[in-house]
Amino acid sequence: MSHQHLKKYSTLLSLYVAQSIPMSFFSTVVPVIMRQEAYSLESIGYIQLVKLPWIFKFLWAPFIDKQCNSRKDYRQWIIVSEVFYAMIIVSISFFDLSMHFTTIMVLMVIAFTASATQDIATDAFAILSLSRDERGVGNSMQSSGSFIGTLMGSGVLLVVYHYLGWQMLLIALALFVTLALIPLYSIKKKAIAQKGAPLSKAVSMRDIKSFFRQKNIGKQVFLLVIYYSGVIAILTMIKPFLVDINFSVMEIGLMSGVYGTAVAVVMAMVVGHLIRRVGRRQMIIIVSVLMMSASMFFYVMSFSNPGTLMLFAGIAMVWGAYGAASVMIYTIAMDVVRPGREGTDFTIQIVITHLSSLIIAVSSGKIADMIGYSGLFGIEAILSVMVVAATILLYTDKSKQPATKLVRST
Repeated sequence: MSHQHLKKYSTLLSLYVAQSIPMSFFSTVVPVIMRQEAYSLESIGYIQLVKLPWIFKFLWAPFIDKQCNSRKDYRQWIIVSEVFYAMIIVSISFFDLSMHFTTIMVLMVIAFTASATQDIATDAFAILSLSRDERGVGNSMQSSGSFIGTLMGSGVLLVVYHYLGWQMLLIALALFVTLALIPLYSIKKKAIAQKGAPLSKAVSMRDIKSFFRQKNIGKQVFLLVIYYSGVIAILTMIKPFLVDINFSVMEIGLMSGVYGTAVAVVMAMVVGHLIRRVGRRQMIIIVSVLMMSASMFFYVMSFSNPGTLMLFAGIAMVWGAYGAASVMIYTIAMDVVRPGREGTDFTIQIVITHLSSLIIAVSSGKIADMIGYSGLFGIEAILSVMVVAATILLYTDKSKQPATKLVRST
């Protein structure tokens, strides 16, 4: 790997880590505290609604595309939204979680909005910086960055929170988010692939509709909707599940937050390198089989009194499969973006996966309350089998087609 490639990949890694650490921290600490205070599983599921800005970010993605005529413009959007993100995190630190819960929730939504905006710009920047052959490794940086952020936010920082407290930890998070912008300044223009097309100022909401009118786009959309469905409910309920079988907060943080996401990072890196060698079609089927194996393992495990070794195996399987799946989704989504609509098209596709995952995550608590963990994991196993069948029948590998050569200013 050349020095230029290393800078490119490390910059993307830094940006995705920075956006995901605080978000993961907020969405993990609150559910654990709620469960300890005897909130229902249904209520814990509803806390996922604070991520709604990540569902609706497609609404302002065309506006960002319209404002950007070069990669430099996208870079400016990244910087502004990241700094604002850090400022909101600092403001949250001045409120007590037990006394100002509603206020904190509102500020979290604002912070997630800034983070979603940064994500739109970063995704477009990444698409224009990566050639088709680089997308596997590049998307492993994106996925790994998100999982490293999850590891830090849901695992390491959950432990550190116990010692530092709310305010000091959030101020430190805001500082880290700001410092993560430094690699973005170091990347040189020559390190950015000279691909792209002049952006039309006619970018509008019509671009959202026209995305769905493309030939054969229906298969892609269907795959995006269902691909994660076999593991999302397990990932949502795994921490309450561990609480209910008498694991402590510290143990949960280490098992799911640290160990689980570390496995996801490794799998994301592995799959990112395999995509180019094995091909998109083969890898997307292989990864769907991994998700099926994980969901079936949890279903069988739920009928027993699982020991620590079995739990570690299950956590590794579900997080590893999810890490691999995220790289595949990012890669196939990049393959179908239209020139000049990079931010819009990629965002639409990722929002589809977020929305379908959110529906499953929110409903998973109610389902678990009604039919238990075994029933929930059984439904996940059935869904995962359907995903394997769908990937085999619907996905066509286009990796042998030549990438369209475009010219875009830097």
